[in-house]
Amino acid sequence: MSAEIPDSPSTLWRSAVAADPARPFVTAYDDDTGGRVELSFATFDNWVAKTANMLVDALAAEPGERVALALPLHWQSLAWLLACWSAGLAVVPAAEDGVPEGDIVVADEARLERAMDTGAREVVGTSLHPLGAPLAECPPAATDYAVEVRGHGDRFTPAEPADPERVALWSDRGYSGSELVTAAQERARAWSLTAGDRVALLTRAPNTLTALSPQLTHLLAPLTNAVPVLLTSDTDPATVRTRLDMERATAVAGVAAGSSTPPAGVRVLT
Repeated sequence: MSAEIPDSPSTLWRSAVAADPARPFVTAYDDDTGGRVELSFATFDNWVAKTANMLVDALAAEPGERVALALPLHWQSLAWLLACWSAGLAVVPAAEDGVPEGDIVVADEARLERAMDTGAREVVGTSLHPLGAPLAECPPAATDYAVEVRGHGDRFTPAEPADPERVALWSDRGYSGSELVTAAQERARAWSLTAGDRVALLTRAPNTLTALSPQLTHLLAPLTNAVPVLLTSDTDPATVRTRLDMERATAVAGVAAGSSTPPAGVRVLT
């Protein structure tokens, strides 16, 4: 059977998982707790599937609906992105600390009350705890992601194939799934990414999903070669250098060209 040619973010993800499911996909550091989480492609795919099943079965999401993500760049927000695209939904990322409108709104703890006032059909709150712990307190009208998602299946089968021409992302404009894949492939070529790379994504306040690219190419380009990613803030250059060394990062995005933060031999991606 021939390999599926990626024409949407969901098929791009499936191709990356199939390349080597046991390989690490995302390693994330939490500066508040000092925690480190590493998830393989297979384990992360379980989170994507569980979240997609939750969207469809518990939140009654239908293809084409908008899901607003009032979340920072985090391993859980990556799972939400891929789950939404797996279910044929359009993602609306928040700008800075805002809460965009959507049929469904997913918010971190700091924005949950504002999310309740958007008029969304469903509101989901997430603690963003490194290990997926529940919210300290969840309003009765909201759904606690950590509590709800664990009861859903580890495999997801969409009701219909992904439509590559359907809008998959609303940021500075609407982008179809095929546009996102094309932009990701172009960025991967510009970055000269190979399967041997490990890309660190450095974030700084305001930490938003689209801070590095309105088309999310910094997240999708690594998937074109099944490249693992490292998520860390860049508030402390010495700590960043230690993490890049320890994680054997080969490239870093999110810092200005010529920055002294990356160790020697680590490419700066722009």
